[in-house]
Amino acid sequence: MDPRIREHAEIIASHSVDLREGDNVVIDAHPVAEDLVVALHEVVGDYGAHPITTSQRTGKRQQRAYLRASDGEFETPEHELALIENTDVYIAIRASDNVTQTSDVSPETQAAYSQAHQPILAERLSTRWCLTQFPAPANAQLAEMSTEGYENFVWDAVNKDWDEQRDHQANMVEILDPADEVRIKSGDTTDVTMSVDGNPTLNDYGERNLPGGEVFTAPVPDSVEGEVLFDMPLYHQGREITEVSLEFDGGEVVSHSAAKNEDLLTEVLNTDDGARRLGELGIGMNRDIDRFTYNMLFDEKMGDTVHMAVGRAYDDTVGEGNEQNDSAVHVDMIVDMSEDSFIEVDGERVQEDGTFVFEN
Repeated sequence: MDPRIREHAEIIASHSVDLREGDNVVIDAHPVAEDLVVALHEVVGDYGAHPITTSQRTGKRQQRAYLRASDGEFETPEHELALIENTDVYIAIRASDNVTQTSDVSPETQAAYSQAHQPILAERLSTRWCLTQFPAPANAQLAEMSTEGYENFVWDAVNKDWDEQRDHQANMVEILDPADEVRIKSGDTTDVTMSVDGNPTLNDYGERNLPGGEVFTAPVPDSVEGEVLFDMPLYHQGREITEVSLEFDGGEVVSHSAAKNEDLLTEVLNTDDGARRLGELGIGMNRDIDRFTYNMLFDEKMGDTVHMAVGRAYDDTVGEGNEQNDSAVHVDMIVDMSEDSFIEVDGERVQEDGTFVFEN
């Protein structure tokens, strides 16, 4: 086994989920990630914890079969909820043998399935959890990289000094955490403002998401005004959506378009009332992620980007007494900030053309 896989497993256990003796651990992974699952079982055994492996979240082939055979109506599966209610640590490993496996399942069916699983998602988020990536060949192909090149890319981004990364990102937390208004401007296509007043800014340095490399908070839901062109594509439900454009008025998306798969974007926004409002503003700060790979876990961390998510806001990013946006979806989309762009916080420019003021 590649020793970097064991190092990856150790970082998950010691840094990301604070594994403890006696913990009940769910490892949710596609079979192509077996080496990392095996390494995690070794580490979990070293800690005296109790592992179980599932492929409920990441086994897209069986999920596709189930969804296509269904009538499109779903109830929350109580046995799956019971498993997570008795879980201390939840580790999800992204990996795939076909990144478009669910592309022929209707968006309506996938949205209904997501809504029925909302209580399970909420329960998972109450555990010590981590979402990470195993460098599977299908993911390398999507990134237009060789398998070996993609392995190097993933482990360089994951197996690093996270204390040093935390200190770098703390500079931006100090700016954003006490702020009221943020303005994002990029070219002639993006100019949006939002309030973050009273909402905490979190420093993601490889705990819940591995790799980490962003600072993020929640906009006040009704404060978002302006237009955004998300000029980097995303994969959602096994399909690519490109050039997403959203117009906000009073916090809600009042018009939208996409160059490709606009119907899927429409389904996302129609999921529920919260899907038409922003639940997250994130600023990428990981300089070791230096290329776009069609993988939001990595792409949103790039240092020359910001991302915004329609849908659910994370509990920890909403201040006491502030409204929290609620939704069955949380869909991140990215704006390239490397050229003709800036971020302003309370009228002060804190990043220009991808460079932060504390990097000059």
